[in-house]
Amino acid sequence: MAEVLFIGTGACVPSRERSLPCVAVRVKRDVVLFDCGEGSQRQIMVSPFSFMKVKAIFITHLHGDHFLGLPGLLQTMSLSGRKDDIILAGPEGFSDSVRSVLKACGGDIAYNMDIIDASDGDTFVFKEFIVKAFSTEHKVPSLGFALEENERRGEFNKAKAESLGIVPGPDFTKLQNGETVKGIRPEEVIGPSRRGPRIIYSGDTIRCASVVNMAKGAEVLIHEATYLSKDADLAGEHMHSTASDAASVAKEAGVSILFVTHMSNRYDDPSLIENECRKIFPNTVLANDLMLFTVK
Repeated sequence: MAEVLFIGTGACVPSRERSLPCVAVRVKRDVVLFDCGEGSQRQIMVSPFSFMKVKAIFITHLHGDHFLGLPGLLQTMSLSGRKDDIILAGPEGFSDSVRSVLKACGGDIAYNMDIIDASDGDTFVFKEFIVKAFSTEHKVPSLGFALEENERRGEFNKAKAESLGIVPGPDFTKLQNGETVKGIRPEEVIGPSRRGPRIIYSGDTIRCASVVNMAKGAEVLIHEATYLSKDADLAGEHMHSTASDAASVAKEAGVSILFVTHMSNRYDDPSLIENECRKIFPNTVLANDLMLFTVK
């Protein structure tokens, strides 16, 4: 079971209602961040998540609103006594940028940082899940990321187990843990393994086939929706998506739920973005700061 926490949901500049882009995903005790805009560490402090549990931070591109919260968070982790290693990954030029900004900020980091320039197709393996990088289309080198939980055990057929003489209770547990009970093998009453839930994070991008392909059948798609369709010219100029773009990606990919984020401050009523999406993809939710969603 994964939990998605929207740390910041604004675009370009913060507002009273929205901090800059950052999404956290927690699987059991491990947390990863996608993007880390200015102010992310403070947002995490007032959330139910702990920044000390962050195993990796994945940056989609090097525009300041997605990246400039990173040095402060890394230093706060160190000042708070962190000793665990951390993975930092982003697109071409990321490693040099991180080292430069940390050098400019000064201060020692008292834990190991594995700083990686990631490319399309790179996979990062964690205990309970993997994260895959994929190419997107923005004004600078950019990536999206897909988090996939490990395969889940197949469904336990209680009725069949009972018909084979297994009594509910400890023997059910033993079978589910892979043990043979009274000559009954686990595979006789447990179905095939199931793919783990998938969460797709687009980062900043125009509508592109790579996001559609990566999101096919995903449980969650988190897609930027900076503009309304009436401002499609601006979206094209800045290589961002409109609400309709995001919704059409969700519909074509067949995802279960779409969260739209990275909304421009030009709209006094951001529900207009949600409403535009829902005309194309009804199961759309406008993400708000500190919104928490559980993926089952």
